[in-house]
Amino acid sequence: MKIKFYKPTSPSRRFTSKCDFTDITKKKPEKKLTHGKKNHAGRDNSGQICVRFRGGGHKRRLRTIDFKRTKEIPAKVCSIEYDPNRSARISLISYADGEKKYIITPLKLHVGDVLDSSDGHGIFPGRSMLLKDMPIGSLIHNIEISPGKGGQLVRSAGTVAQLTTKVGKYANIKMPSGELRKILLICRATIGQVSNPSHELIHYGKAGRKRWLGRRPHNRGVSMNPVDHPLGGGEGKSAGGRHPVSPWGKPTKGYKTRKNKRTDKMIIQRRR
Repeated sequence: MKIKFYKPTSPSRRFTSKCDFTDITKKKPEKKLTHGKKNHAGRDNSGQICVRFRGGGHKRRLRTIDFKRTKEIPAKVCSIEYDPNRSARISLISYADGEKKYIITPLKLHVGDVLDSSDGHGIFPGRSMLLKDMPIGSLIHNIEISPGKGGQLVRSAGTVAQLTTKVGKYANIKMPSGELRKILLICRATIGQVSNPSHELIHYGKAGRKRWLGRRPHNRGVSMNPVDHPLGGGEGKSAGGRHPVSPWGKPTKGYKTRKNKRTDKMIIQRRR
């Protein structure tokens, strides 16, 4: 997964880069594993904008990804595909009974490899197993928070967590952010690092590429009027005159908003 650069034929081309997609082995997705995706443009069920600067973008189809990985029979990797809804690659696997599913592709997984999540088949990229059965020091991704709910943590391109210790009924996991967190040993995770680590090196180069992804122009608070933003107003260009805040006056850039005290005990060490 190399990064492709362009000759500087224009100001936007000068810094544009993208993945070369040489790892992709199939262009069209498995039709039975896709369904339509409606564009809500950042609006909730009442029609109010709840996420600003969203809308437009290319039409996409959602791929049904198997985050649970509970099937313990051999499966062969049929193809590695591009998914427009996530930064990581996905793999189409075919089980011995004929069923096909999509999974998140880990690094060093290739077409033709056989995945077997049953007992006694070693540690290899793409194998899904319980945390209690993994050796300490394993690099993992697609980690469950609640048993049987499916992987929710460490799913984006190039990310990886590490199983550090096992204490009682919990495993201590070091997250990509540096946070140390307790997770039940009966939760599942997948061995290996998530594919496409070069995703973070992509430089979009022009605003149009962000529009293709559904990102609309993000204007600054200091450029607005006082009625629209606390930082707005002033003659000419003003410096804001206060700490950075949201349009509703809440401090931003480091202000802690976490209020879930019920799961505070699961965090051993914060990321900061």
